[in-house]
Parts: sequence; structure tokens; C-alpha cells
Amino acid sequence: MTGEAKARRRGAALEAAILDATWDELDASGYAGLTIENVAARARTGKQVIYRRWPSRADLVLAALRYRYSSIADDVPDTGSLRGDVLAVLRYMARRFGEFGPDLVHGLMAEAHELDPGTFEVIPDAMSVILRRAADRGEVAPGAVSPRIARMPADLVRHEMLLTDRPVQDEVLAEIVDELFLPLVRVRGEDQRD
Repeated sequence: MTGEAKARRRGAALEAAILDATWDELDASGYAGLTIENVAARARTGKQVIYRRWPSRADLVLAALRYRYSSIADDVPDTGSLRGDVLAVLRYMARRFGEFGPDLVHGLMAEAHELDPGTFEVIPDAMSVILRRAADRGEVAPGAVSPRIARMPADLVRHEMLLTDRPVQDEVLAEIVDELFLPLVRVRGEDQRD
């Protein structure tokens, strides 16, 4: 080396370089073609450095997504109604699917077993906030909606995304909310009152 030695990156600078390299590799190779070796080469670091932080390709890609994009948990919709809030969450999911593309979504879902079980808890967390607000407004009975029912709208959108390989249309989102979720929530609320 000429002159001064190149400074070794650590901490946040190294992590940012790895996550930027992951995003660049996704852009160049897609999820299926992404390898830890190629990310390491782009980030000018070793594979072992990456594996110490992220034990799998899925963990690394998810970290890159979180680094690049904000989470709905950071700004849970508050439209003033349960219907509006749930639709806003589903529209957020559908928009993100369009931004990420089916290759990335399918790749992550196929390797979801490698991820921490709490990885996909962002939408249920947002839904619990939405349901708490709806209960405060008197739209649902407190405690009437089980966690499985709260996850159902997002699960149906995820299912739609995986099966169709194209963006979920707004009419489908409205159908999920109006014909499936809200009637179920209302019936469970009436059962609670009886």
C-alpha cells in the first residue's frame, strides 16, 4: 500500500457496506442468484464476517430490506376507522410486494423456516394497535379478535401474492376486508356481548 494503510471498517460502517452490497447483489442477480460469497466480494469483506451477523441468506436479505425500507410498525395507520386502518395495512403490503418483486418475496417465503419465528410479527403488531384503537372507538369488543383472526387479512394477501405473481388489486384488498374480516370481527363481537 502506498502512504497510509486502508482503515478497517467496523460496526455500523461495515454493516452498512454489507447491506448495501446485498441490495446491489439482489438487483444484479435476484434472490435466487444471490450468494454470501458475492455479497462479501461486493462489500470487500469475508464470508465469515457476514455469517457472524446473519446466519442465513434469508436473514441477510431481510436485514437489507429493513435497512432500506421503513416498517409499518414505525407508522401504524390511523384513518379513524377499523376498515380504513386494515385497508391501509393491506395496501402497504401490496405496495411493498410491487417494490420487492415476486422473486424476492417468493425466495424469502421459501426460506422462512430459516428465519427467527418472530420475523413476520410486524403486521400482527400493527394489527394489534389497530384493533386496540378500534376497541377504544367502540368498533369491536375488546378481546373479541383472536391473534389468528387478526393475522387473517395479511395472511390472505400474502397467499394472493404467492399464488398470482402480480400485484394484489385494490378490489381484492377491499373484498378481504369487507367480505371476510369485518363480518367475522362483528360476529365475534356480538358473541362477546351475548
